[in-house]
Amino acid sequence: MPDDLILASGSTIRATLLRNAGVSFAVEKPRVDEDAMRLSLQHTGAPPRDIADALAEMKAAKVSSRYPDALVVGCDQVLAFGQDVLAKPETPEQALEQLKSMRGQRHQLLSAAVIYHDNAPQWRHVGVVRLHMRDASDAYLADYVQRNWDDIRHCVGAYQLEAEGVRLFHRIEGNYFDVLGLPLLDLLSYLTLRGTLPG
Repeated sequence: MPDDLILASGSTIRATLLRNAGVSFAVEKPRVDEDAMRLSLQHTGAPPRDIADALAEMKAAKVSSRYPDALVVGCDQVLAFGQDVLAKPETPEQALEQLKSMRGQRHQLLSAAVIYHDNAPQWRHVGVVRLHMRDASDAYLADYVQRNWDDIRHCVGAYQLEAEGVRLFHRIEGNYFDVLGLPLLDLLSYLTLRGTLPG
């Protein structure tokens, strides 16, 4: 018998990706303090991959404690730029500064997913994408932020690759779904092998 699946995320793009893949699931927001956890992990020197994984696990664990019989998928995405882990911009000015600092350079998006069942981790994966940003002008970046602020304010890096943000890049190495914040292909493979999804 298939397991009940819960997405421990308020992300509409992650829900859309799962729904478009034909997966039945419920959504439960985990209500955790991501910023405090991220800052604590950064302070201890944790690498970006571990930060993404720990945040995804925290969300899955929180929801699994309320629904132990379900398979709970927690997700998180971290942007690693040099030695820094960038957070979602809080203001348009901060978004513009992030974009200016990254232009003409490379950064990584690390998209983690962790599945919990019965209050214990069952599976985990971190997808890595390398992005090469073109050297956009100050004027273009300012216009971009002004036009897109409502959409990019909840995005690490202050861009959406599935929208105008794609124009900021000249090369992307990795899986498109990982860019969107969900290692979908690996997740679907696991759910199929487990028997949760037919296949």
